[in-house]
Amino acid sequence: MSLEQLKAFLAKVKRDSNLQDKLKAAKSTEDAVAIAKEHGHDFTADKFTELSEEELEGVSGGVCTFSKGCAFGV
Repeated sequence: MSLEQLKAFLAKVKRDSNLQDKLKAAKSTEDAVAIAKEHGHDFTADKFTELSEEELEGVSGGVCTFSKGCAFGV
């Protein structure tokens, strides 16, 4: 459940438009964690708080952004 796993997942998201679409539909970080686990990445929702805003906004050009409380938005 590491930060490295989260960063690896976000790198995968940048390259995969289907995965980006799944994350757009996510309603919470817990949903995103479940999607990540489906794709072989294991981390907890609290790992999102360890990323900088720039790292989060950088996912596929801002497809996934996180506001206070780590909620998904588009």
